[in-house]
Amino acid sequence: MKGLVSMKITLSLNGDISINDDHKKKIKRNKGKSCLLFPDNYTVIDIETTGLDSRYNSIIEVAAIRVRNNNIASTFSSLVKPDQYYVLDKSEFDSDYLDCTDFLLDDENNGFYYIDSFITELTGITNKMLFDSPEPKAVLNDFLKFLGDDLLIGHNVNFDINFLYDEFKKLYGKELSNNFVDTLRLSRFLHKDLLHHRLCDMSAFYNIDYSNQHRSLADCFITNSLLDHLKDTALKEYGNIESFLSTLKRKTHNSIDLKQITPENNNFDITHPLYNKVCVFTGALERMIRKEAMQIVVNSGGKIGNTVTKKTNYLILGNNTYCTLIKDGKSNKQKKAEKLKLDGQDIEILSEDVFYDMINFR
Repeated sequence: MKGLVSMKITLSLNGDISINDDHKKKIKRNKGKSCLLFPDNYTVIDIETTGLDSRYNSIIEVAAIRVRNNNIASTFSSLVKPDQYYVLDKSEFDSDYLDCTDFLLDDENNGFYYIDSFITELTGITNKMLFDSPEPKAVLNDFLKFLGDDLLIGHNVNFDINFLYDEFKKLYGKELSNNFVDTLRLSRFLHKDLLHHRLCDMSAFYNIDYSNQHRSLADCFITNSLLDHLKDTALKEYGNIESFLSTLKRKTHNSIDLKQITPENNNFDITHPLYNKVCVFTGALERMIRKEAMQIVVNSGGKIGNTVTKKTNYLILGNNTYCTLIKDGKSNKQKKAEKLKLDGQDIEILSEDVFYDMINFR
């Protein structure tokens, strides 16, 4: 098929998708550290994708803003042709589906598309725009060079980093090891009273123009403005940035009252892997705050512990960046759990990713 890349995805009538088994492999990422900083020099990043999972979905746009001494020095922005496409069999779909789908025709008059109408409506990006865009290997190499070894800033930035990490690894055999700052985490701490902390929520709170949302470069500018507002808020409430960061690091571990974390329902599934199990956390989680993870555990019929004891069944390891007790790369909780396991105790040490697999075990 002229102009298209190698990976074809076949869409059947019942919506099942057949893809290469290589995309189902679990990925271990050696990412950089999640930092607590309000830096003067950094690069803001944002991407748009065809979906939420880098194993199955593709990057369709990348952008970045390089900041030096708190001033924007340069920008990068490009659409990216996805490395997969969907083939339409007109005999399998009714006309209503075809009418609402922005699709293209190849040289043999076969219909295909990269993104569905939801992504187009959300971002304004069309299949024709993507067809005319540069291939991933070329544009992402330029993007990788633009990032260099800068500290990266983003809102829910782990999402962006995971996609970029996997693509850089696949295309160039390189790991994205840049340290990063997540404005979502900073927002959650500074504004505990807000119910939601999405980029649109924080933009509304600070009166930041959000009219061009869901395009990568626009979201970079919004995130950069949000970082400035968060810094101003931290200064007003804590007097100086050092005091704010010190408080944040301390409260990340010590502010949770376990007695207040009670089940939101009592209809437990006794086959759930966390049911009646005692779980302890160490390090900061990347995808949710610790209190949210603890709530999921008790909602599953599990129990939460502060320290590792003989009664502990699972120790969940988060990102250890915020842990002040790190020695030789391991927290005291992890060392104690390892000793108990060697002594024959019923305790397992889980990575954060494995924990997420357990809470979504079905």
